[in-house]
Amino acid sequence: MATCGEVLVKILENYGVDTVFGIPGVHTVELYRGLPDTHIKHITPRHEQGAGFMADGYARVSGKPGVCLIITGPGMTNIATAMGQALADSIPMLVISSVNRTYELGMGEGRLHEMPNQRNVMSGVSVFSHTLLRADELPKVLARAFTVFNSERPGPVHIEIPIDVITSPADHIDQSMFELPEPPAPSPRSVSRAAELLTKAKRPLIALGGGAANAGPEIIALAEKLGAPVVNTVNAKGIVPYSHPLAVGGSGSWEAIRKEFTEADVVLAVGTEFGETDYDFFFLGDITIGGELIRIDIDASQLTRNVKAQVAILSDAKFAVEAINSQLLDVAADKEAGVARATALKEEVFSVRNEQYAAFFDTVRDALPEVVIAGDSTQPTYYAWVSYETEHARRYFHSASGFGTLGYGIPAAIGAKLAKPELPVVALIGDGASQFTIGELASAVEAEVPVIFLIWNNSGYGEIKRFMENGNIEQIGVNIYTPDFIGIGKAFGCETRQVNSHAELHEELIAASQRNKPTLIELPQAQFADGYA
Repeated sequence: MATCGEVLVKILENYGVDTVFGIPGVHTVELYRGLPDTHIKHITPRHEQGAGFMADGYARVSGKPGVCLIITGPGMTNIATAMGQALADSIPMLVISSVNRTYELGMGEGRLHEMPNQRNVMSGVSVFSHTLLRADELPKVLARAFTVFNSERPGPVHIEIPIDVITSPADHIDQSMFELPEPPAPSPRSVSRAAELLTKAKRPLIALGGGAANAGPEIIALAEKLGAPVVNTVNAKGIVPYSHPLAVGGSGSWEAIRKEFTEADVVLAVGTEFGETDYDFFFLGDITIGGELIRIDIDASQLTRNVKAQVAILSDAKFAVEAINSQLLDVAADKEAGVARATALKEEVFSVRNEQYAAFFDTVRDALPEVVIAGDSTQPTYYAWVSYETEHARRYFHSASGFGTLGYGIPAAIGAKLAKPELPVVALIGDGASQFTIGELASAVEAEVPVIFLIWNNSGYGEIKRFMENGNIEQIGVNIYTPDFIGIGKAFGCETRQVNSHAELHEELIAASQRNKPTLIELPQAQFADGYA
């Protein structure tokens, strides 16, 4: 007899799942019975928050949903923070959990891991949260989840399965995939209106968010046809390579770029929510669009948030940009002027960059040209927010925007390396944030995942300390105890180094990229930067 738990992992494999993250528990052991009969790799984190961040990093780099198997009750409250980050950044994540037996739900009898209503708790950090009450419904609920990942604005989905349903007979269940719907395509009318505005535009501008990640070639073709400079958010870094003459990079929060938004006569915004952390990082006020705004988004509700669009296109980014391109047949764009605008903007952003942080990132990039960086909330990532760019999509991401969690970098980098083992992966995390999830070093060693962990050590919560200083507030809780990171790394089984110069860092990064085990490198901030980015 095949149980619901055994059939579950078979269906996941059929949907292309190759890795799951989870900590087995007394309520979830039956979800593991069928795993040896699949090709799915299981990674064991040291905390469920780590499992969620690993799945997040895996999804960001691969474009596929990260999958977690999580225990009832405390396991779910532990992973909630990671799900909140994934929801804020539209990252596909499938969280499958156990829950108490069907006849125990809502009884409040003090059962192990019991919550009054686990599904309601998780619904606030997920696209949807579902309780599976019959094994027969499993294929339909999983199909609904993968439809979200494939065809809608993605985010975390939670499916909880009562213990007695996990073990219920499921031999009769069809294990094949559902045919998933294509993402939405744009309406002809909206495409025509957008094309008309762009054809007449004298000073067009393109703004990209993470929702444009699948449309790089189409966006490049459109930008070149229009002579339109391209700016991007953190999650859109590399969609248009930074070396492209129309790529500006930077951030919508940067004063020069905000000014360009007011001067452009047509702005085409693709897959970006115009959120505060991308467009008002310096708290200057809401972004202002001076001309006509065309918005493309896969989420209908997003098209009416933050800024008002004259043309709102509900569509997958790739489909919409393709359609607009097909209608722009005779555009009299001043392409040289567009390149000149992009160059001027890029130079203006470049002119005010912090040279010390720039030198740090230049060292990383020189040593590891194909690097993937998973950042946390730490001083270098605040610099990278506006001044670090890449040549490829899905090569830089951090948790400092969106939900803004701490402890993200270490596990997210592990997930990223599992997704793309052929690329060097760096976790960039501060001394304070690293202590949230430093136990995941053990997970990396155990799984033989050769991530490079860069610990930026400024002996405390430097950014919050700055806010206290600026607000004339007594510094409480920010000058925290600094542990021996080299000793911790060694104890967990990592190769460890402390570096005090760019030359040493360059050498150690190259050496670390050639090892088959994780490397922890501690960087004292005083050796690399004076202070705040």
